[in-house]
Amino acid sequence: MIQTLFIHLRWLDFIDIFIVAFVLYQLYHLVKGTTAINIFFGILAFYLLWLLVKALNMQLLATILGQFIGVGVIALIIVFQQELRRFLIMVGSRGLFNRQNFSSFSGFRRTAYAGLNYESVVTACQRMALQHTGALIVLTRKSDLKYYVNTGDRIDAEVTPSILESIFFKNNPLHDGAVIVSANRIKAAKCVLPLTENTVFPFRLGLRHRAAVGITEQSDAIAIIVSEQSGEIAIARNGAIKTNITPKQLLDILSEEFGD
Repeated sequence: MIQTLFIHLRWLDFIDIFIVAFVLYQLYHLVKGTTAINIFFGILAFYLLWLLVKALNMQLLATILGQFIGVGVIALIIVFQQELRRFLIMVGSRGLFNRQNFSSFSGFRRTAYAGLNYESVVTACQRMALQHTGALIVLTRKSDLKYYVNTGDRIDAEVTPSILESIFFKNNPLHDGAVIVSANRIKAAKCVLPLTENTVFPFRLGLRHRAAVGITEQSDAIAIIVSEQSGEIAIARNGAIKTNITPKQLLDILSEEFGD
């Protein structure tokens, strides 16, 4: 027991405070840069106003505001529905205390997602980058993204550079959309992905990049983008994006993630 200023604190209290602070930190990162952060500050201002009204003993206004505060939990669930969904997906697919959650893009660690012929993916991306062929390739991990696979045209073909290049060839009807790869199989092409709601997303990046970040916000997948305008290769993971990477860097990242 620690007694400070007449407050009795146990070691469990410190652990309790740490866990609450960590959860709030993760929630803040989920809403940071989105329209939800403005709603969050609005709710906080409303709550502080209610406390001020109570302190001034303004009975009528305090009663009215108190009615809104009383249903606050339900209101929060409705208002932050998408953010809570992303938080639960993060907990369920990656774990709350996974070290990847301490940093959005602090490095890739080896996982058990073996079986991908990542050399073919890198080769295809390198060739398409030289030809300025736009591409969006999603590599699944724990989640197989069946919902998004169903939005496209099913293929179920082995991953090879030629197939990936032919799919994203500008005259191919399947080139517009994302390719989803799972267990070294191209499951579908022309898939529709959710766009990120991040309001501070770099303006120079297009819809492919927004879709790549969007799918990695809602799942544990990795998305690779080849820019049609600049020919740059980018990679997105855990809601963060790293642009202008070299084929060698891409190979190292995929090797670390999907290597034996």
